Amino acid sequence: MNKLIKRSTSALALCLVAAGAQAEEFDLDALIEAAKAEPPLAVFDSTGKITTMAEAFAEKYGLEAVGQKVKAHAQLEMMAREAMAGNVQGDVSIISDAPAAIAELLPNGFAVSWVPPDMTDVIEPGYQDPLVVVTMANVWTYNTELYDTCPVSNVWELTQPEWRGKVAMQDPLNKSVYTDWFNQMQTYGDDALAEAYEEYFGEAMDRTDQSATEQWVAMLAANAPLLGSSDSNAAEAVGAPGQSEGFMGLMSSAKYRDNADSDFKLGLCDGIKPWLGFTNAGVGLIAAGSDSPNASKLFIHYVMTAEGIAPQAQDGKMSANSEVGLPDDEPSGIGDAWDQLLTYNLSTAVEDYDTRQDWQDFWRINYVR
Repeated sequence: MNKLIKRSTSALALCLVAAGAQAEEFDLDALIEAAKAEPPLAVFDSTGKITTMAEAFAEKYGLEAVGQKVKAHAQLEMMAREAMAGNVQGDVSIISDAPAAIAELLPNGFAVSWVPPDMTDVIEPGYQDPLVVVTMANVWTYNTELYDTCPVSNVWELTQPEWRGKVAMQDPLNKSVYTDWFNQMQTYGDDALAEAYEEYFGEAMDRTDQSATEQWVAMLAANAPLLGSSDSNAAEAVGAPGQSEGFMGLMSSAKYRDNADSDFKLGLCDGIKPWLGFTNAGVGLIAAGSDSPNASKLFIHYVMTAEGIAPQAQDGKMSANSEVGLPDDEPSGIGDAWDQLLTYNLSTAVEDYDTRQDWQDFWRINYVR
């Protein structure tokens, strides 16, 4: 995307402040004034809500900013190519593929992370390096028209014959957030998954040769889940009205807006063991070669406020700012069940990235159509 005003390389002298900057050195008013002297801002995210966010940001601060929906993998490639070419057009990216951003962009100096110094006390330390803007919930879902309550109370049930071919989700071979989830489960939740196995089957699990996670993933894959290319496919399979045979599904909480938009009947599987679902993280990065560094930092500051993240909070995406919650009218109700999620641990993001191919191969070997 071309900038509205030609960029000046001299603006690179306005260097980015490191994440460890002292709060007493931060002056929001000074940042606003510096931002006004810079070229228009280009910001990207994998949700169309970024357009609304950029427009609101520009109006609030009297700046020019354009938001564009770009898939995470395309953002990664764009930031890398522009940095290597010395022709940076995009300034800020909120990238939902945190492991790839951490493994590919930051070590090569293509992007930097900046944490608003006046917010360090309200952002969990584990979400500051790099800065996590939002965490996004992916939840087990059922059809509320067919069932009064969730028909499944334990994820091991989904590996059994009665749910064969009736679990709708995205294909892990095409959706890396799923293989990241597998690795996070094995790293942080294997004991909980084994306990759920014992609770359901009435006997202790043998983990001598395979982890509980490997066994669950293999059994789920062998139970012929219905795989699609998007969460919309899963939402339709599970929530479309007028069905006579129920599906279970795993999808983003953002799809619950379809309850109003398309009369879907999506409901959270509240209480399912061991987790209602999982989260993945969206990191906010600034292009290292941006000639609007102050405007970029101002936008990052803005999206870390309740006002700035509001369009995404409406989709059940939780700000990393602990003082910002979800609105009462958020469609899924995930805010009241957030403690039932396996929350993403950023400290092992590189391990998640490095094991993606291993988990994809494991899924491919065990998957049955």
